[in-house]
Amino acid sequence: MLSRRGGCLGAFLRSARAKADSIFTASGPGRVMDPTIDSVQKWRAIGGAVASFLLIWTYGIDGGWSGVFKDGVGKLFMAPLILILVGPLVILGFIWYAPAERRPLLRSRLRHPLKAVGWYVGAVAGSVACLYAGAQGSSLGSVLGGTVGMMVGGALPLVLLPVLLWMVAFLFFSSGAAARYAFNTADVHAALPAVLTVVLVWVLNFVSLGDGLPNGPVLVKIAAFLGGPLSVTAVSCWELHYLRTRHRVRIRG
Repeated sequence: MLSRRGGCLGAFLRSARAKADSIFTASGPGRVMDPTIDSVQKWRAIGGAVASFLLIWTYGIDGGWSGVFKDGVGKLFMAPLILILVGPLVILGFIWYAPAERRPLLRSRLRHPLKAVGWYVGAVAGSVACLYAGAQGSSLGSVLGGTVGMMVGGALPLVLLPVLLWMVAFLFFSSGAAARYAFNTADVHAALPAVLTVVLVWVLNFVSLGDGLPNGPVLVKIAAFLGGPLSVTAVSCWELHYLRTRHRVRIRG
């Protein structure tokens, strides 16, 4: 949690985080909140992070630790974008696979993930618009000319800067939650995020293949490439089993 101190900057960041939490972490009609599932997911993530650290520590990585940081940030923002592109196909298939009498209910709950996607895409588009408008400030000032042109050209970037920073902070706080909760698709059906997570991790893994395999012997490279997706798939399969046995949540139930 962000500290209550920090003055205007702290309040600024808390505002962005509060908005992200209200959109991406609020419980909905189909979501099942279970601390056991959260704990297993957390420990899988910790195990994956430790394995990656040991692999890099032992065999090194191109670009050093700065490359690791850039790769992590890249995946943080890439995961929601892949979900936006691939998710609709998975959701449509999921609803089609459900019993016919349950499909209208599942479709009615799509407004929850659609709202989350709308906010995320809107923040991305708004950030790009602010950058473009700010860059055009000097050109606009030249067109207007005189004192008014100078004021507009200088003031426009300053006015847009807080908006841009807020949206960037919102995207930062939203990206992790959007990937974890799969854009609130648990509100449609509690089992849907587990299915989406499996698709996401494999797609993201093959997209990342363009950066090359990690350093090390061939067997280590293969294990590093397959270990993450396979472990996530195993956890997702366990989650589906757990939801079915403990909460009576079935994909076709």
